[in-house]
Amino acid sequence: MAAIATVPLLGGLALAIDYTEISRQRANTINALDAAGIATARQAISGSSDAELEAYATAYFKANLNSVDPKNAKLTVVLPESNSGGGTLKMSAELKYKPYFYSGFVDILYNTTGTDTQVNFIARTEIALKNTLEVALVLDNSGSMKDTATGSSKTRMDLLKQASNSLLDTIVKQAGQMKQVEKPVQFSLVPFAASVNVGPDKRSEDWMDRTGISPIHHENFDWSTMAAADSTKKVEASGGAYYRRGVGWGAKKDTPITRFDLYDEMTYVSGTTRVQAGTTQQCTGRKNPVCVWVPVYEDRPILDRYTSWSGCVETRPYPYNTDDVEASTSVPATMFVPMFGPDETDTIDSNRPANNNWLSDTTSGTAAVRQKYMPKYFQTLGFSGAARDSSSGPNVSCTTSPITKLTDITKSAGMSAMKSAIDKMQPLGGTNVGEGLAWGWRSISSHTPYTEGRPDTEKGNDKVLIVLTDGANTYYTPSSVIAQSYSDFNNNGSPNYGGNDLAGSRSIYSSFGYASPFSTNYSSGRLFQGTSSAVPKSTYSNANYSKAMDEQMARTCDNAKGSNVIIMTIALDLDPTEGNSDQRAQTQAQIDGLKNCASFSRIRNEKLFWNTRGGDLDQTFKEIADELSNLRIVG
Repeated sequence: MAAIATVPLLGGLALAIDYTEISRQRANTINALDAAGIATARQAISGSSDAELEAYATAYFKANLNSVDPKNAKLTVVLPESNSGGGTLKMSAELKYKPYFYSGFVDILYNTTGTDTQVNFIARTEIALKNTLEVALVLDNSGSMKDTATGSSKTRMDLLKQASNSLLDTIVKQAGQMKQVEKPVQFSLVPFAASVNVGPDKRSEDWMDRTGISPIHHENFDWSTMAAADSTKKVEASGGAYYRRGVGWGAKKDTPITRFDLYDEMTYVSGTTRVQAGTTQQCTGRKNPVCVWVPVYEDRPILDRYTSWSGCVETRPYPYNTDDVEASTSVPATMFVPMFGPDETDTIDSNRPANNNWLSDTTSGTAAVRQKYMPKYFQTLGFSGAARDSSSGPNVSCTTSPITKLTDITKSAGMSAMKSAIDKMQPLGGTNVGEGLAWGWRSISSHTPYTEGRPDTEKGNDKVLIVLTDGANTYYTPSSVIAQSYSDFNNNGSPNYGGNDLAGSRSIYSSFGYASPFSTNYSSGRLFQGTSSAVPKSTYSNANYSKAMDEQMARTCDNAKGSNVIIMTIALDLDPTEGNSDQRAQTQAQIDGLKNCASFSRIRNEKLFWNTRGGDLDQTFKEIADELSNLRIVG
């Protein structure tokens, strides 16, 4: 009887052992799967390749199996689509368990029949990768933005500010759902007009050309003229830069000279002060005169710095104007050069003054000679006081407020900073969408000039440019625009008739410099660099300038999208039926260019392009907010 009773007892014990062991292995496998999933999700956003992630997941899984034989456990990994931002990481583990005792126990334990000799378990896990967002608002601040918008009684600028602030409010509410993610949504602001302002505080940055080595830094200057005015204060070229030579420079002798130095050296007489110049003897009385020494006073001029750099930079030479390549002194053309609008000649032409005449000529000769003559900047007389503001004189064409770097809008301080910057925008100046695009891209990049962006290789992060403009790209011939008029300075002409081009610059001064600079290291002015045969290099007209800028913009768009930047574009109140034939063509070209520039939506088979009226701008920005939401910022 004991023997008979032993059989079921041993059978029950065998079942218990198998059940306990398979339960333990199953639990260990599930724990290893969960651990591998969390670890791999963290690794995924660091930018590892798919192969690296799969190897990492497998190694992590096996290391956490504990008593489970890795030969009996298999991991399958399904990664999110590369660089799509966010997504779901899917992982499954298959466990093969072979009972310690005879296979019939498998039928008893797991209700199977037949000749099964092992049990297969499959466990699955899915982890939603949190998607972060970095957005640059690249917004037109040109003069036409002050016009009343179509379908509204408000100006385009007022509507733009309203819509932009609403966009921030919408996105920040959704970002609040991402509790465990640092800086889930960041925004930057890039106001653009004819140029882009990086901020005067950036003067000392390493990416600014502080030694004058860029091939465009001195293209409008003739430094050889310094020696003719004062042999003790020469400026000579050496190693791609220009250096002060001669005892007249004092402690600055043999140091590089740059545009920044011009801003520093220029002084003007801001007033006078009464100072003691000496003493003289005064006597009273004839027979026994009493003499005393009394001070002698005279009025002396007060010299102040004429003006300071406002923060705008010139467009880099092609191809660096169309990319976000990091500035490096080893490649001088990549450095960023401060804008400096040369003083133009006093000479008039048919009652037309030069466009930006803010300093009296101090030499004779042709208008070109007068314009590039350098000693005039080191005098103290003849400066126009009215040309000292942030967008006149040497700062001409610098009309926008500075870039606001990427800011975490989920923080109250960040949101306040962004909204304050938006509210400060003012409409003034021309239109250079390509330059705005380039700086928008740079503002969300991870390297200098701005380093707030996440690494470009980081998965689960989207970089987005929202670009809005209300006009075609514009650059102007001197006679096509009204010349600068400085009320306290004699322009010797009637600026209402437009400016003259006696110096042969072929354009007004702006971020591309002159269309035909005084000297250049290139076959043509920067405006035409990298353009196709459709843009004649010797045709100096507003229409041809627009064509050149359109091609530059298109190249920037392609380069940005090629770096996985998502571009959304908005054509505001652009009507291709208005204006003369050239203007209509320019407007249509801008509409086409903006549409081509836009990325395709991930959720609908169409471009992220909106052709909208001012009165509909708020609705357009709501649709943009929806699109940003569909980038899965809450995973």
